[in-house]
Amino acid sequence: MKHCMKYLAALTVCICILFLCSASQGAPPIKIGIVDSYSGPATAYSQDVLDGFKLAINAINAKGGVIGRKIEFVTRDDKFKPDIALNAAKELVLSEHVDLLMGTTNSAAALAISDFAKKEKVPFLVTDSKSEKIIGERGHRYVFNFNENTAMIGKAAALVLAKKPYVKYYIAGEDYEFGHACADAVWNNLKIMKPNVQLLGQSWRKVGETDLIPYITSMMQIKPDFIISAAGGSGVVNFLKSSKSTGLNTKIPLYQHNATDTAALLPIGLDGPEGVMGTANYHFHYPNTPENKAFVEEFRKVYNRYPKSTALYGYITGMFMAKAFQKAGNTNRERFIDALEGSTIESPVGKLEMRACDHQVILPMFVGITKKVPGYDFLLASDIITIPGKDYLMSCEEVIKLRK
Repeated sequence: MKHCMKYLAALTVCICILFLCSASQGAPPIKIGIVDSYSGPATAYSQDVLDGFKLAINAINAKGGVIGRKIEFVTRDDKFKPDIALNAAKELVLSEHVDLLMGTTNSAAALAISDFAKKEKVPFLVTDSKSEKIIGERGHRYVFNFNENTAMIGKAAALVLAKKPYVKYYIAGEDYEFGHACADAVWNNLKIMKPNVQLLGQSWRKVGETDLIPYITSMMQIKPDFIISAAGGSGVVNFLKSSKSTGLNTKIPLYQHNATDTAALLPIGLDGPEGVMGTANYHFHYPNTPENKAFVEEFRKVYNRYPKSTALYGYITGMFMAKAFQKAGNTNRERFIDALEGSTIESPVGKLEMRACDHQVILPMFVGITKKVPGYDFLLASDIITIPGKDYLMSCEEVIKLRK
């Protein structure tokens, strides 16, 4: 009888162990739903977000995933249209039952999905949309921002321009939300920091307009000390090309956000204009640290190209995500949010923190000048100035005031 009891006890233990092992091996994956623009010009940015994210997730999954589960993702193409983006987000949450939402490049799409995420209490991780409203006046518990917004861009540029001798300015931008918000942020901050500056004029062209010669001719006739350009996507490339072809860059100093980013400089090659000031959160050649070198080496090994700024956003989103799941201990959405707030990671640009008060990642901003560099068939950022995130982000008090 004793032998029988011992046998049964041992058999029970073995069955329990086999059951636990089987359950662990068969644990369902953590599912991420990504909505972004995977067709059209925006792919110049969205593809790097996705590839940077995959780089992080593949490394995490290779080590067994998090909380005993692998991370999987499904994508939906919003075709850069807010209504399509919102419908895709709804389908991912209500039909695909994803644990989190992630994306987008279009700010209007981000705001639409953000409102839906708030209603459904689903975390939404924003990777490349630039509207300051996302974590500002329309921010809430369920939305997090992993890139820079227009308010941040404007203050960072103004911090550098305020120390320059320029007084007479001209604004040239694309006539849509990002263009106006970016230009306003630069100018409004600059006026506070340097009250004697003057705005001689401004011009606003249609998004995607390629013939910029009439606009540039007008700027050159007015003869400002400095030109603030405010465009996004292909508009940055068009402005840089036109600046070179007309000789504008050799006559009047220029600023354009992302003018120093690989996304803008690669398509132009060595025909790009030198001497243009640009802001960006990432350069593959700077900072010259082991962490950044390792990231660039792995990215090039997998994708056979240099990473753009947006590759960093996708990569750190994956890293922050995994850390939050690990800390939460499960996929409970409220616990995930609590774990993500105030969390930190080591990244290619140094230690980063997800600020708890507004869910904005604290990124450094790099301000550089376009320049030809031996060994490269396109221009790079040179003479780079690093502005710490704490110096150009809105304070928590300002964010709280905006939300009220």
